[in-house]
Amino acid sequence: MMTGIEYRGGILAVDGVPLPRIADAFGTPTYVYSTEAMVSAYRGFASAFADRDNLICYALKANSNLAVISTLAAEGAGADAVSIGEIRRALAAGVEPKKIVFAGVGKTAEEMAAALEIGILQFNVESLSELKMLSEVATALGHTAEIAVRVNPDVDAKTHAKITTGKKGNKFGIDLDQAASVYALAKSLPGIKATAIGMHIGSQILDPTPFEEALRRLVTLTRELRDAGHDIQRLDCGGGLGIPYKGETPVSVESYAQLVKRATDGSGCKLIFEPGRYFVGNAGVLITKVVHVKDGSAHRFIILDSAMNDLVRPAMYDAWHTIVPVKEPAADAPIEPVEIVGPICESSDQFAKGRPMPPLQAGDLVAILSAGAYSRVMSSNYNTRPEPPEVLVKEGVFAMIKPRPAVTDLFANETLPEWLVDTGASPRPRVYGTR
Repeated sequence: MMTGIEYRGGILAVDGVPLPRIADAFGTPTYVYSTEAMVSAYRGFASAFADRDNLICYALKANSNLAVISTLAAEGAGADAVSIGEIRRALAAGVEPKKIVFAGVGKTAEEMAAALEIGILQFNVESLSELKMLSEVATALGHTAEIAVRVNPDVDAKTHAKITTGKKGNKFGIDLDQAASVYALAKSLPGIKATAIGMHIGSQILDPTPFEEALRRLVTLTRELRDAGHDIQRLDCGGGLGIPYKGETPVSVESYAQLVKRATDGSGCKLIFEPGRYFVGNAGVLITKVVHVKDGSAHRFIILDSAMNDLVRPAMYDAWHTIVPVKEPAADAPIEPVEIVGPICESSDQFAKGRPMPPLQAGDLVAILSAGAYSRVMSSNYNTRPEPPEVLVKEGVFAMIKPRPAVTDLFANETLPEWLVDTGASPRPRVYGTR
């Protein structure tokens, strides 16, 4: 099991709280997060770079619940945001403006203006068009935007095709061979101050080689830019450290720190890091309940009350999540392959195929592990299903940090146009929300 998540007395617990207590209090499915796991991961990362000038910006896209952000902000984290919404979440959770980096390929003029007024640390610029728009917005407001050009170092991160971001052909960043000319343009534009250089080559990276290769290319570029008169003060290393989902051996933070220091020694840059999944991925579990056990002609189906709207990663990425009974099975319990599925009317609503599992029956609780990142934050109301609530646990106590909406909340803001409302003597259709 992961830090903070273990069997105690035969029952799976998070930070000392047995999961059946949380299920009894809030129902299922429910997301549960371990404070111990998040804080342990953050402190380990921070300790590995304690001898370097650095800023750790938690990537909010992994899990943007205010309580999660606030837990990491209390440890000193800044925020890597990809929308003005995430920036406002970071502020609401206690992140200082000068610890916020604004990334993303599609920033709008309105978002730029708001971020400038807030006074964030830097914009990670990803195109010439964005650079010119930012100059216009900053000049109009009388502000100066500090920027990093996000460079695409053309390095294969050796990760899933849908989450690689550092190769030519990806939509992210500016190609390495074009970076110098972009910095030259930035120097000529009003309202722009290029003080950093950045990259982010992908997510769930398990091989350290691409990190070092990409960083060495950026450090070489940094020296070239300084020789050309650019005042580069910060190097944004991005994020991407992977976590174990299926027994993989991830890059240890110690070995990652060693390679980063090796690649950046002598650069004279403050280092920025943007981990997301690494801090929260293994801190979360999704508690769900077996609704039916269905024996088909070819397979046994374990039908859960959670679905792809609650956790889309298996359907979207063919992602593996370890799934365990909340009640610890006996060591000699028989194991058989089963299909673990949800109730949504899609064949893709499947959490595991042919997964060896001990016997399960209707009413049993199971836990889907490693569900702290890109899980609840990507949930939806498909099939008019309320998203699961979120619960934070710390040292034996737990609190609801986002409730489950009522079904009626899901369509309370929808309205019927006049031509669909019967104005005769027959009963009028109910109109939800304001008109």
